Amino acid sequence: MSRIELHIAAEDIVLPAPAAPVAAYVPTVLAGNLLHISGQLPFAADGALMTGKLGADRDLAWGNAAAERCALMLVAQMKAALGDLDRVERIVKLGAFVASTPDFTDQPKVANGCSEMMVRIFGEAGRHARSAVSVPSLPLDASVEIDAVVLVRP
Repeated sequence: MSRIELHIAAEDIVLPAPAAPVAAYVPTVLAGNLLHISGQLPFAADGALMTGKLGADRDLAWGNAAAERCALMLVAQMKAALGDLDRVERIVKLGAFVASTPDFTDQPKVANGCSEMMVRIFGEAGRHARSAVSVPSLPLDASVEIDAVVLVRP
């Protein structure tokens, strides 16, 4: 078991099984030493997709929890692609898409659920650049979708 996986276990974090794509794309592409991870949706611990729109039928706490679940799915995709999470050198960039009403402006606070989980798992290597934007809807009515670029050790 890798150092990161031991840390995850010690933190009582459980990674989900990596989700299969819902359309014509692949979950990850390794280009040189950068792993590009397609947008990941938030699946609750019971496997249910976290749906709804922030500012309408969902609140900030829901969105933050959904972003945290996206983080766990991103890490699950890293493990599937790399085999060993110790190959993660740095989380470079996250792109957070938040399904929200026009008057909802806490997209950065929603995205913090993912950002904070990356730091919890990877420490300083989990600190990253980030975008957090509002969108009118997401696939399958998901509340949040997050993609990532990760620097990888050979």
